[in-house]
Amino acid sequence: MRKIEIPGMEAIRRMRRLRRRWRREFFEEIRDIARHPVVKRMKKYKHHGKTSCYRHCLNVAYYNYWLCRLFRLDAGSAARAGMLHDLFLYDWHTHAAQTGNHFHGLTHPGTAYRNARKNFWLNKTEKDIIINHMWPVTFYRMPKTKEGWVTTFTDKYCGAFETTRRK
Repeated sequence: MRKIEIPGMEAIRRMRRLRRRWRREFFEEIRDIARHPVVKRMKKYKHHGKTSCYRHCLNVAYYNYWLCRLFRLDAGSAARAGMLHDLFLYDWHTHAAQTGNHFHGLTHPGTAYRNARKNFWLNKTEKDIIINHMWPVTFYRMPKTKEGWVTTFTDKYCGAFETTRRK
């Protein structure tokens, strides 16, 4: 019996293998961050819609990793910073009423950077990503790295998707 080969099937198999390999590499890259007790505290806070802050950061980190791999950028730093970019550890929905700080959108990158720096060593790319990810809201803080621009895009994409998600 002859095996029938469907056109393009080998390309699909290669893509599936690549996807599995990159997924393993992604989780290996962020394992220490994702399991850290301070980072796990983000699971307590809702961020966009019903999505927790932890899940949002995981989503951003994952897309960062993929896009940076595709563009041959520093995917490891982009994934690690994606996991830390919203490490502010409070409910931003009630933050203004509790503290009087009505500028969460402008101030949380600095808070996330200080929290990340306390618990992890950060390289220049990771620092740029965390501090500048809110551009254009923080018009005075523009990303200086290509990985920072990728994160700015993925953060907005994930936030929009999570906010409009119905489930």
